Formats: sequence, structure tokens, C-alpha cells
Amino acid sequence: MKILFASAEVAPFSKAGGLADVIGSLPKELEKDAEIAIFTPLHGCIDKDKYNIKELENSQMWITFGNQPQKFNLYMTKLPGTNINVFFVRNDWYFSCFKEVYPKYLDPRYEHERYISFSLAVMEYAKALNFRADVIHTNDWHTAMIPLYLHSNYKFDEFWKDTKCVFEIHNLAYQGIWFEDVLDFANMRKDIVYNQWGCEHYNRVNWMKGAINYSDRVVAVSPTYAREILGSEYGENMDYTLRGIQYKLKGILNGIDYTVFNPKTDNSLVKNYDVKSLQNKEANKKAVCEYFGLEYNPERPLIALISRLVNQKGIDLIRDMQYELQNLNADFVFMGSGDKDYENLFIWLSNNTKNIRTYVGYKADLANLVYAGSDFFLMPSKFEPCGLSQLIAMHYGSLPIVRATGGLEDTVKGYPLDNSTGFKFWAYNGWDMLNAIKCALYVYTDKYVFNAMRKSAMESDFSWKQSAKQYLNMYHEICGK
Repeated sequence: MKILFASAEVAPFSKAGGLADVIGSLPKELEKDAEIAIFTPLHGCIDKDKYNIKELENSQMWITFGNQPQKFNLYMTKLPGTNINVFFVRNDWYFSCFKEVYPKYLDPRYEHERYISFSLAVMEYAKALNFRADVIHTNDWHTAMIPLYLHSNYKFDEFWKDTKCVFEIHNLAYQGIWFEDVLDFANMRKDIVYNQWGCEHYNRVNWMKGAINYSDRVVAVSPTYAREILGSEYGENMDYTLRGIQYKLKGILNGIDYTVFNPKTDNSLVKNYDVKSLQNKEANKKAVCEYFGLEYNPERPLIALISRLVNQKGIDLIRDMQYELQNLNADFVFMGSGDKDYENLFIWLSNNTKNIRTYVGYKADLANLVYAGSDFFLMPSKFEPCGLSQLIAMHYGSLPIVRATGGLEDTVKGYPLDNSTGFKFWAYNGWDMLNAIKCALYVYTDKYVFNAMRKSAMESDFSWKQSAKQYLNMYHEICGK
């Protein structure tokens, strides 16, 4: 079986969120059962020398969009630790000119053009390489054009006639919405795709809706999120469409790569440890406190938050409870970037409080040290399709404090259940979050219970093994082989 993954980001080459970790990890687990190719844009932030990314011979290709020809080149390397080919589509007008995966303040029309051009280039390069995929696995709106191309431009193409398509929703909030003239740029037949059973949504082109309608299977990244998006609260105006395709909607929980996130071997840590040497974890807590200018106290808990600073992540609740948090017998370390208002709030708290410190931005080595050094990990998300941070935190022995939504509900077993691995609250409310934090602080004083919970969390298995089986069974089911 041949599987083609198309994604805007792939770890370790380019990363802005959890999507990169998924595409950098899931194929590794599938490799023994399938031949896999991964396609992603050659962003300007990708270090070609570090990853030995080389241009393929005679790879130059010209594709016309509207009346505008664009030049593409194709580069390749192996996914580290595997024999999987990763192909990088280079275009200097749309991707290589930026040092970020998702540059800020782009014109929305230009943003659409970027991913339309990438998606069509993927189709053409796969054909040129003779990689006749049984399944194309597309991810979020950035590659949602591919199912539409399969349904329209390539519908009678002999090369693609037997190819099935899986569309994965990592975050339903970002759907790729623009005016219908963008279909002229994409060279798509409006009479085929621009209707209520295709990509037309409230008189606009909605790429995600088109992908949902035209794919053979639609995957949400956790079972609870797959149920939540069928209702109006989490459906993002797509719930009606999703209820109509429930027969092909499936929730499969994301996993994490324990070869990458492992406190026993992580070079970012001051002192490595595992479930049998938890006492070594304390050295990392001391290092985090020193780095952030907090007074180290082994009896005072450290609570971390590593997140994009956007409304989805529940930062509003922290803003609402900022004065209450200052008076708790605990220290806080926040790391992330995003909304300027939230960044400024965290900078202000860092400069004006004794127990809250902030790192605006993201630094992978520091993030791993914070996971290892913290006692608790805060995720008060408004909604969370799956979430990888809580899985990483648990493996590093940092107990998550989460709002029970989406993948957080599926992965965290709340105190005081047997073998509990964290703390939950349900209402999207600052006081409920505060009560969950206070409950965690109470448990921290009982070292027997606290250490038992940490061991349960670290021994939880959220590797890709089980999830990969579900993906593979789905691929075989839709291909009939």
C-alpha cells in the first residue's frame, strides 16, 4: 500500500504546532506496513544543510494559476530515523521567502494562493515521480484543495482514478474561507465544486467543507472532539455538514513519539530521569527556577503553561484570575507567543509579580526543560481537538490541570479516580480553573498521593502504536485491500 501525506509543516524540519509532530511521527509507525511519501513546502526557515535536503535532478516545473505561471523545484531528504522520503516543494514567491511557517499579517488572498499552488504542485510532482498513491492523507485547510482536485481536475485522470482520500481535522476553527474568484486562480471547475455539496458555504469558498464532502474518510484527532464538532458549540458553523457525513467521520487519538520526548534520554535536561529515578527530576526544577529568576523551594510547587497565546487556549481565564494566582503558594512559568494583548499581559505579570515569569516565544530545548522541571502543567483550553502538550507533560511527570474538553477529556484521568493522572474542571470559568489548581496544590502536600499520580502519568502509554493500527485499518477499508 502506498500512502502520500501532504502537510503545511513536518517535524523536525518545520514546526508551528501539533500538526508537525503528528506528520513527523505517525508515518514512522506506519512504515513497516506501507510505502510512504511526505510532501511539504520548503519554508525559508528550514535548514537544508542540517537535514541534508538536496534538490532532485530536472525537478523544475512550471504550473499556471489563472494566467500567472509559477516556477517550482523539488527537494528531498529522509525522515530522520526512517527510510521515508520527504519531498519539499520550493517556490520563491510563496514559501522560500519567509522565515516562518505561518507568517503574520499576510493578505488573506495571498495566503490562499500559497496553499492552492502547493496542493496542485503535490499532485503534479507525485505524478512525475510515479508515486501512484492508494491513499492521499491531507491535513487541515492548507491541503484541503487536494480532495477537490481529485474530484474535479483529476476525476478522469488514469493515474489518480483509484486513489482514495483521507482528510484530517486538527482544528476546525481554521477552515480556509475566501471569495469564489479564488477558484479561477485554482483552475477548478466552478460548475463541479462550487455548490452546497461541494465547497460553497454561506456564499463563500470553504476549502475545509469541500474536503469534508469529497474525502472518503474524515478524521478528527480525538474521539471526544469527533463528537463535539457535531454540535453548534464546537461545530464552527460546520456542524450541519459534519452531521451529514457521520458515516465517514472517525475520531482517532493522536500519539507522541517517545523517542523524541523521553526524560531518560533528553539532552535538554540538566539531569535525566525515569519513573524509577524521579528524585532526579528536582534538579530540573531548580534549573528552571534559576533561569526564570524564581526562588527555588522544593516544597513550593511549580506550574507551567506552554502554549500558543490565543483565545482557544483559555488565556482569558488566566487573565480573569491573575490576582488570585499571585496569592497562591505556587510559582508559574508561562511560555508562548501569539495575540499581542496576551503577550503584553504575560510580560506585565512577569515584571510585576513575585511568582509569575514569562518567556515570549518558543525554544524547544527550554520547553523540554520546563516540562521536566514543573510539577503541574496548566491547559485551560476553551476547546482542544487533541492536544500534545498534556501527553508530553505526563511522560515528564508533570501532572496536567486541564479543562475536560476534546482530547484533554480522552487522555487525562482526573483526580480522585484510581490511577489518576491529572486534574480536571468542566465549566469554562476562571473560578473553576482556580479550584482545580487549588486541588492540585492540596495533593502536592500529600507526597504519597502526588508521587503515585506522577508514576501513573509517566507510565501512561500514548505512543502511536495503537493509533497507527486504526489508521492502517481505515486505509485498508476504503481501498478494499
